[in-house]
Amino acid sequence: MAKEKLTLQKLRDAVSKFVRQFNQRSIPQLFGVTDGKAVGTFVEHQFYAFLRKQYDYEVGSSASGIDFPKLGVDLKVTSIRQPQSSCPYRNADQKVYGLGYHLIVFVYQKTDDRKNKAARLKFLHAIFVDQEHTADYQTTRGLIEILARNGNKDDIAAYLEERNLPLDEVGRGKLAEKIIEAPPKQGYLTISNALQWRLQYSRIISVATQGDNEGVRSLIESSGGE
Repeated sequence: MAKEKLTLQKLRDAVSKFVRQFNQRSIPQLFGVTDGKAVGTFVEHQFYAFLRKQYDYEVGSSASGIDFPKLGVDLKVTSIRQPQSSCPYRNADQKVYGLGYHLIVFVYQKTDDRKNKAARLKFLHAIFVDQEHTADYQTTRGLIEILARNGNKDDIAAYLEERNLPLDEVGRGKLAEKIIEAPPKQGYLTISNALQWRLQYSRIISVATQGDNEGVRSLIESSGGE
């Protein structure tokens, strides 16, 4: 029997179904595990296996850099204790115009059942962030305000320098010209400068729980994922 082709909407629907099935399940393999990366990898593999039962899709590779390259989606799994992760740095424009792909973020709370020697993951949130809104919140907010006040290239370049974007003077000037020609949309991530971008998700959690917002939406019916 031929499998269905995975689309963006079907992927979002699958997240909701996966959370309902996987939520609060006993997981002996994760008992006592404190490494967030190990937990994240486990959840990702479980989700891929869940998808493969019904859908045909291209698996991401190190070359593509994201989990679902044909759909332009990357999957992130993070603990509610410190909802953040890293992603490859491409260029400074990502802080202004977004990462260049959509994000699906699973946010879990892990507990250990010592009696049964098994872990449980409660999925508190599963959030979709449209690629156009994956830029840095404070950076884009400031730029939008400067443009609304008829700011010019020099104003924008000075602001980019204040925000410590990893650019030299020439690079700031070129990006400032681009921003005037193509104003950015409001981003909702907090992106910290590093060899890899450090993405922080507290704001998208807050935005998603307040109801649908342009570019940020919850993929589960309740905050507890029940």
